[in-house]
Amino acid sequence: MRTIRRLLGEPLAQFLLLGLLLFAGYHQLRDDGAVRAQPGRIEVTADDLRQIVLAWMAQGRAAPSSDEMKSLVEAKVREEILYREALTLGLDKDDAIVRRRLAQKMEFLFEDVAALRDPTAGELERWFADHSKRFTLPARVTFRVLYFSPDRRGARARDDAEQVRRIAGGKSVDWTEGAALADPFMFQDYYGDRTRDDVAKAFGPGFAEALFSVTPGAWTGPIESGYGWHLVWVDSIMPARVPPFDEVEKDVRGAWIEEQRAQVREKALEAMKSHYDITLPADLSVPDLAAGASPPLAVSAVVPQ
Repeated sequence: MRTIRRLLGEPLAQFLLLGLLLFAGYHQLRDDGAVRAQPGRIEVTADDLRQIVLAWMAQGRAAPSSDEMKSLVEAKVREEILYREALTLGLDKDDAIVRRRLAQKMEFLFEDVAALRDPTAGELERWFADHSKRFTLPARVTFRVLYFSPDRRGARARDDAEQVRRIAGGKSVDWTEGAALADPFMFQDYYGDRTRDDVAKAFGPGFAEALFSVTPGAWTGPIESGYGWHLVWVDSIMPARVPPFDEVEKDVRGAWIEEQRAQVREKALEAMKSHYDITLPADLSVPDLAAGASPPLAVSAVVPQ
């Protein structure tokens, strides 16, 4: 899997895959015509063999052996037979899954080869300057906790924690007597380099919000979590920051390429939409399903002039 991911990250491999998609799309259109003209004939051409080999090697494999090639051709024929029989039975009509799959294939074909080129260093740096907030690293905190259990102490849990905090005034992080005054915690008592989301998942949003407002270097609290009450010692809080370009260049490159692909898809879709007269219901509010089916969406083709 790692080899495949690495290959798919290479521009040359992406170019090969896109070429394969375009090649397959062309053959799909051509083959549909052949199915209608000669429904009882299946012909595997030299182009089909090349397509089979390309698809096989695009998965990071070596060229297929003779036995593998025979199996691949048999699978191609089997697929073609099942495909034609499905068309004969009309299984492609009014099928939401088929419609969605065809729409996805069209979106793949939208991606122009130009969108897969590598950006220059200057392009990436200028793009990063305009979108640097997207790469902001979240604030992180390192902290310790002393736990006071409502199950053990009942309504006194918060008051007991407050009393221990007063005793802890001026004590260091290595104050060993504190653990003896607190209760055993089911999880760890030390958390290093955690984001706000990490803390919220472990202790709850309210605890995370309070924790990130604590001044480091002293026992503070009590702060309530979903488990009970805690005294906390914050070692450090690293504020959110935008990393330098060199630190996130790989992520910037991936985001830049994805944005280019999205723009190409949007342009292609807008060009296609210009060929249709699209009529929508005047009322686009959510219909009352109990009152019956909603009016159908009307789409009528317009022949380009």
